[in-house]
Amino acid sequence: MTLDDMSVGESGRVAGFAEGTRAYRKKLLAMGLTPGTPFRITRIAPMGDPVELQVRGFKLSLRRAEATALRVERG
Repeated sequence: MTLDDMSVGESGRVAGFAEGTRAYRKKLLAMGLTPGTPFRITRIAPMGDPVELQVRGFKLSLRRAEATALRVERG
């Protein structure tokens, strides 16, 4: 599943990255979204872009394209 499939208030962990997303992968890793990192979705804009996460004690906004590059696990 990708981050784009989750709703506001749900929590999860980063499971990895989608195939063919090398450019986004480096950017997401630099922002602290390493495999195993827990997060919670705190806000989604009305049109679904961007998505705001609470991760590692700060809030991070991702565009929809970035959100689809991130594989996650619920829980």
